[in-house]
Amino acid sequence: MEQAFRYRFYPTPAQEILLRKTMGCARLVYNRALAARTEAWYSTQVKIDYLKTSSLLTEWKKQSDLQFLNEVSSVPLQQGLRHLQKAFANFWAGRAKYPNFKKKHHGGSAEFTSSAFRWKNGQVWLAKCAEALPIRWSRQLPDGCEPSTITVKLDPSGRWHVSFLVDNQGIQPLTKCDKVIGLDVGLTSLIATSDGAKIANPKHFKRLRFKLKKVQKSLSRKKKGSNNRQKLLLKVAKVHAEIADSRKDFLHKLTTQLVCENQTIVVEDLAIKNMVLNPKLAQSISDASWGELIRQLAYKCEWYGRTLVKIDRWFPSSKRCGNCGYIFEKLPLNIREWDCPKCGTNHDRDINASKNILAAGLAVAVCGANIRPDNLMVKGQLRKTHKGTKQKPKS
Repeated sequence: MEQAFRYRFYPTPAQEILLRKTMGCARLVYNRALAARTEAWYSTQVKIDYLKTSSLLTEWKKQSDLQFLNEVSSVPLQQGLRHLQKAFANFWAGRAKYPNFKKKHHGGSAEFTSSAFRWKNGQVWLAKCAEALPIRWSRQLPDGCEPSTITVKLDPSGRWHVSFLVDNQGIQPLTKCDKVIGLDVGLTSLIATSDGAKIANPKHFKRLRFKLKKVQKSLSRKKKGSNNRQKLLLKVAKVHAEIADSRKDFLHKLTTQLVCENQTIVVEDLAIKNMVLNPKLAQSISDASWGELIRQLAYKCEWYGRTLVKIDRWFPSSKRCGNCGYIFEKLPLNIREWDCPKCGTNHDRDINASKNILAAGLAVAVCGANIRPDNLMVKGQLRKTHKGTKQKPKS
């Protein structure tokens, strides 16, 4: 089971110069390769693959004005070309947008495989670096694990991080329990659970947006290229880092607790990329980080022997009465509580949705049933025919 462990480190002046040079060379090679592939496609409709860009890198190293590429390790440069190949593969498969050029003020990263670093007695020496990285070990790597890949990253706020990718065979599944839970994600409450609990949405961006607004306003008044502008750029980056760190910390604690306490977790398979196209809700949805929440639940369930079930996004969890099965035709977002017109049961919108999600998820887990609603099977409500007209269903 692969795991990544990230640590802060504080490089010496010599190490910082070498790492910044390595990241700059990796960024240059990536951007040149991207430009070459783009130009080849638009001019002759030819796709350039990784092998061709690797050959181009060999030619670039021979040019007189690019001799500095030979002063750094070749591994991060090759890894950058592999990342570009993966980015194009994701683009052609429709999973991502067209690759963008990397920018210096976004920070940078360099990836070192096992041939470009030395690991001994809990210390790491990178290629062409005479001293071990001064890492602040907030926790030790698992016993018997050695990193297969090391990634050094400089974020826009000026912090240095190093990530170790290890194959951890010591991960043990948690003791099985009988508790199952359904989760309904939201904006007021980040999640509502089928057992009646609600976890408030901390709204990290909203909490710090006035602080961010203040430094961005000061930044807009600085002259481009000035030292004062560079200082304000660093302050803006630090506020963004504070928002991201607090959000990540909260989600890790929440998902770990959910995985430890429940054997089966049921969630909706939401189309978040489509939902953020709504300009009125895009900022709130992005701040809630539903996608990251579900991603963390997925890999932590895999680590610890739990089950994560995703139900169809079109299942009417909020509009369906959990008592009698009645389905509302429309239920606006401003209605947070409603009474079922058929059985009279009072429902909290989010709690009722989580209970319906749990019931549907258990049906999927047990028998693989299709829980997507069939409009033709709901008696007494409008349905859409193939011609687009609305009729009452036959009794």
